[in-house]
Amino acid sequence: MISCGEASGDLYAGALAAELRSRAPAVEIFGFGGPRLAAAGGHLIGTFTGLTVTGLTEALRVIPRSYAMYRRLIAAARARRPDVFVAIDFPDFNFRLMAALHRLGVPIIYYVSPQLWAWRPRRMETMKRFVGKVLVIFPFEAPLYARAGIPVEFVGHPLVDLARPTQTRGAFLAQYGLAADTLTVALLPGSRPNEIERIAPGIVAALPLIRARVPRVQFVVARAPNLPDALFAPFEREAGPAKAGPYESKDVGAGFSRLAMVEGRTDDVLAASDVVITASGTATVQAALHERPMVVVYSLSPLTYRLGKRFLKVDTYAMPNLVAGRRIIPELIQEEFTAERVAEETVALLVDPDRYARVQQDLRGVHERLGVPGASGRAADAILEVAFRRSSGSTPA
Repeated sequence: MISCGEASGDLYAGALAAELRSRAPAVEIFGFGGPRLAAAGGHLIGTFTGLTVTGLTEALRVIPRSYAMYRRLIAAARARRPDVFVAIDFPDFNFRLMAALHRLGVPIIYYVSPQLWAWRPRRMETMKRFVGKVLVIFPFEAPLYARAGIPVEFVGHPLVDLARPTQTRGAFLAQYGLAADTLTVALLPGSRPNEIERIAPGIVAALPLIRARVPRVQFVVARAPNLPDALFAPFEREAGPAKAGPYESKDVGAGFSRLAMVEGRTDDVLAASDVVITASGTATVQAALHERPMVVVYSLSPLTYRLGKRFLKVDTYAMPNLVAGRRIIPELIQEEFTAERVAEETVALLVDPDRYARVQQDLRGVHERLGVPGASGRAADAILEVAFRRSSGSTPA
C-alpha cells in the first residue's frame, strides 16, 4: 500500500511502483496517489486532486475531504491487509494514516521523509514509534534519523534518474516558436493551485522588468498537469498574441509571443533554459540536477507565514542551499518576493558570466551529493525485503 499526496510524490511513487513490478511481477499495489502511480500499475483507492494545499490556514478547508479519504484507505487496508505500507512525504495526512495502519499490524516504511529537521522536530518521536525504516533521499537526513535511533537508509534522489529531457534545446524551443540562440528563462510557479495563485502574479510582474534590461529574452512556463487554465491566466495575458513557427527575427516585433506555456514537460523546459525562476520545492532539485542557475521564490498567506516561522529550525528554504550547506542561490521569500527583486536577481545571472559560472559549479556539487542513479530501485529492494519477510517469512532470491 502506497500513499502520496501531491505531484512530486506521485512522480516518485510511479517510479517506485515500476521498480517494484520489475522485481516482483506478481506484486499488488494499491493506495492513494495520482496518474503516475496509476500508470505504473497501482490501483487507486483515491486521488489527491483537490486535497493538496500549502499552509496551515489553507489546510483547514480540505479537512472534511481528507478525513473521508483517510476512512476509505483504512477500510481498504482492513480488507486487503497489505504486507507493507509505504508513506511518501505528505506528513499531515500520512502520519495519521500510518498510525492507524500500525494498529492493524502493518509494517511501515517512510520513503521521502518529511522535513522534520526544518520544523516540528517533535514528530521524530512519532516516526520512532511507528516507522520500521526511513528511506531518505538527501544525504544530510540520514545522520539525523540515526541519532534519533530510527533505522534509516540513504537511497539517493529518484530525480537523478528521472530528470531527463526528451528533446534537444533547439528542437524543443522551435516546437514552441522560440529561438535556440536567445537567452531563455524557465518559469516554474508551483504545482498546487493555492501556491500558483500567490506566486504567479509576482513572477509575471517581474517579466517586463527583465525585458527592459535584456530585451531579447524569452520565457517558457512549465505548467504542472491537470490544473485549471484560470491559474495560468496571468501568463496568458503577458504572452500576448502568439505567432506560429520558429523565432527568426533579430528584434522582438509587435505581435510576437515571447512566452510559451508547456504542460507536463518540466525537464525539457529546464534543459532548454539558461536561468530559472521557480517556486521553492521539488522543482529546485530538478533545476539543480540540470545545473541551471535559479532564483527561488515563495509566498504564503500572512497568517500561515507568521505561525509557521515560529517553528522553523533552519534559516534557508531552498533544497539546493540545504544540500550545499550554504546559500548558493538566491531565495526571495514572503516580503522579499517582489517583482523588482526577482528581476534584479534574474538579470544578474543572465548578464554576468562569472556569476553564472560560479553558481553552475556549485549546483554541480549539489548534483553529485544527491547520489548515483538507481534510487527508486534501491527503495524497491528495501520495501520488498520487508514485504517478503511479512508474507512468507523469507526474502526474495
